[in-house]
Amino acid sequence: MIRLFALLLTVSTAHAQGVPSGQSVTLHEVLVDDVNAQNWLRFRFVAPQIARVGGDITYERAGPDMEHLCQSTALPYMAEYDLTADMIIISMSDKITEFGVPNSEVTQFFDAFRVENQTCIWEAF
Repeated sequence: MIRLFALLLTVSTAHAQGVPSGQSVTLHEVLVDDVNAQNWLRFRFVAPQIARVGGDITYERAGPDMEHLCQSTALPYMAEYDLTADMIIISMSDKITEFGVPNSEVTQFFDAFRVENQTCIWEAF
């Protein structure tokens, strides 16, 4: 079971600029989790264009966006706050959701990354 350890940041106006798909992405919050004795940082973004109804961004198109967000948002954030992580999770949802609460009406995409030499390396999970 994943246990929420701490809320580091809630941001309603931070925007990720220049993601490869061109979609609008807003940073919603950053969470620190203790998962099986590992430190996970979760960067949760709102991306309305991934919605099943009315959206035009598929997971295949959003994948490069998530890698970009890891590199351009997560790594600088970690440096700014002197954080380390065993895993970085980048998530996108078409609407703001409460962490850990299922909502079948919300589209969500997730990707996991480990950091090596200041580079985000995709991890299948």
